[in-house]
Amino acid sequence: MLRPRALDHLVEELCRLPGIGEKTAQRLAFFMLRSPKIRVERLARALVEVKDKIIFCTECSGVTETDPCAICRDPSRDRGLMCVVEDPSDVFLIERTAAYKGLYHVLMGALSPLDGIGPEQLTIDRLLKRVTEGHIREMICATNPDMEGDATVLYLAHLLKPRGVRLTRLAHGLPVGGHLEYADEVTLSRSLEGRRDL
Repeated sequence: MLRPRALDHLVEELCRLPGIGEKTAQRLAFFMLRSPKIRVERLARALVEVKDKIIFCTECSGVTETDPCAICRDPSRDRGLMCVVEDPSDVFLIERTAAYKGLYHVLMGALSPLDGIGPEQLTIDRLLKRVTEGHIREMICATNPDMEGDATVLYLAHLLKPRGVRLTRLAHGLPVGGHLEYADEVTLSRSLEGRRDL
C-alpha cells in the first residue's frame, strides 16, 4: 500500500537529516501524525525560528543570536588560549564539561581532499588572523580523532609552529574514529586536562 503523498513527502524530508534512515523517518512521521496539532506547530515554529534567529559569530564561527557571541565577548575568558573544533556543536560539548575557560575557533569541517574540502573551504584564514592579532600562546586542537581530524591538525601545526604558538591535542580518552558529539562530559574533561604537545 502506498503512503499518502503528504506523509511520503514528510518521510523523504526526515530522511535528509543526518542519522535518520527510512524506518526512523517513517516512525517519526507517524509520531507527528498521531501528535496533537499544537505540538507539531510548535516544532515547525522552532525550526523556522532557529533559521531566522541563529547566526554564525564573525569571530569564532560558533552559533549565536548576537554577534559576537557570548563566549567571544566574555572578558573573563583566557584570551591567550584557543580551542579549535570542527563543528559549532563541539563548542557546546566542551562547554558542558566546565573544564575549559579559553576562546574557541570553529573550522566548519575538517580537511578531506577526497570530498573536495581543502583549507579554502574551512575558516583557517580567519583562524590565522585571530592568532596573529590576538596573541594566542596555546592552541588546543580538538578535532575529531579520525583521519580527517588528524590531517587538519598536521596542517595547522605546519602553519602555526613557526609562529611560536604552543599546539596541543586532546589526550587519549576519545576513541579513534569517534566523534566529539558521542563523548560524555567526563571523557571530554579528561581529554582536555591531559592534552599533549604536538
